[in-house]
Amino acid sequence: MTAGQADALQRLWPLWGLDIDGQRVIELSELFGNSKPVVLEIGFGMGEATAQMAAADPDTNILAVDVHTPGQGNLLNLADRGGMDNVRVANGDAIILLREMLTPDSLDGLRVYFPDPWPKKRHHKRRLIQPEFLTLAATRLRPGALVHCATDWEPYAEQMLEVLSAHPDFENTQADGGFAPRPEFRPLTRFEGQGLDKGHVVNDLLFHRVPHQGR
Repeated sequence: MTAGQADALQRLWPLWGLDIDGQRVIELSELFGNSKPVVLEIGFGMGEATAQMAAADPDTNILAVDVHTPGQGNLLNLADRGGMDNVRVANGDAIILLREMLTPDSLDGLRVYFPDPWPKKRHHKRRLIQPEFLTLAATRLRPGALVHCATDWEPYAEQMLEVLSAHPDFENTQADGGFAPRPEFRPLTRFEGQGLDKGHVVNDLLFHRVPHQGR
């Protein structure tokens, strides 16, 4: 961790940090100090893309979750330098955050960019995008909320498409039921650029949370 990242963590964590402990339910309007829409981003690396999206869309709050301490410090530093008060950084397990700490229908979007692909077959069960995860996420997403995934690991992209398409709580935004073009609001990440340089194919998936049954 650089000195700048460590300094940002020390200064800004009390203001913009959230420890995921599963001990309390949080009101997102209190966490951000306003009632703007909130998007949950799971896994943000060093935070450059998150900071760019926060700067480009100040009317959307981003709750960004990761366990990588240098990345947490870097994102806090970028947000502070850019004057972006619409970013909060959470440390810990996103599953616990969703299950124990967020209220129903509290999120307007979910972003999962370049999650660990766990390429070995015996590790596939560790992949984040699974039916059980989507069922949990659906309880916290408002009807119409956008789920946006991106990966440069094609077998994982196929699995994501299959699992999301089969889930009754989500509907593909693409009429052909396939992958989506990269939307303008998602910046090209450094990691993505490295993958593209190696000839990897990046796939985006854009699904909406369908309205709750019986409403």
